[in-house]
Amino acid sequence: MKRDGPLPEPIISHVSDTARWVAVYRARETERRDALFRDPLAARLAGERGLAIAAATPRAAVTGWSAVTRTKLIDDLVLDSVAQGCDRVVNLAAGFDTRPYRLALPRALTWVEADLPALIDEKEHLLAGETPACTLIREPVDLADSAARADVVRRAVGGAARVLVITEGLVVYLDDVTVRALARDLAAQVGIRWWVLDLLSPGIRAMISNGMGGRHPARALVKFAPENGVAFFEGLGWKAREVSPIFRAAARFHRAPLWMRALALLPGPDPRRLGKARWSAVVRLESVSNRENAGK
Repeated sequence: MKRDGPLPEPIISHVSDTARWVAVYRARETERRDALFRDPLAARLAGERGLAIAAATPRAAVTGWSAVTRTKLIDDLVLDSVAQGCDRVVNLAAGFDTRPYRLALPRALTWVEADLPALIDEKEHLLAGETPACTLIREPVDLADSAARADVVRRAVGGAARVLVITEGLVVYLDDVTVRALARDLAAQVGIRWWVLDLLSPGIRAMISNGMGGRHPARALVKFAPENGVAFFEGLGWKAREVSPIFRAAARFHRAPLWMRALALLPGPDPRRLGKARWSAVVRLESVSNRENAGK
């Protein structure tokens, strides 16, 4: 299938379809001899629709290297959080993530996945018979419903002392008001210590929306790209502890296209003043109040 031809409509009918898309790139990475990670379940989860979405992505929007890099960066932050005593992971909009199955996690860890009921049903069907490394709980919920979201977070966090929340591939599809409410809700939960998310600059959002002739599969879905970057969250009860620009990491991992790697040597933007820069990153935030409470 030609990547630069017209996209079948609707190639992505819902944000949840991006889970299939990203699974394709995890499957392709797994096949490499020098794979950054191994995900033997990814191809099964991607299915034919995931392959169709990836095949229809324009060459100007090749995203495999960025998706693989994001996955690796978040893997490392999960394992580091566990090493620091994380006793629960709450993955909001978990999609077709397989970390509970493929990472070396302690059996005592509880991992909670929350996502749309239909997607969870499909995932449970596809992974029937597979055994996760830790205790895995799935919560069906519409995260766009603020009351339902708050309720599932309270249940997921209850009884834990050092919780890591993951929203991989979620906040970029929300508007500023919803992200602000989510940040405040999570910061207010005693027990949540860290929050890992991926973040885009306005320049990347514009590139996705306009720079490829309007052909990017996610062009109409991407919304959140604050000009003040991580500072958006630092006024809402969070402190940015690790900011890992995806392009620089992709160059370090030898996953960025060769012609782009030299650009990684150039200075990047201030992650709190992004301006017109094309920038994306994986960020680990730490709850200010819960860190202070933990130190008492």
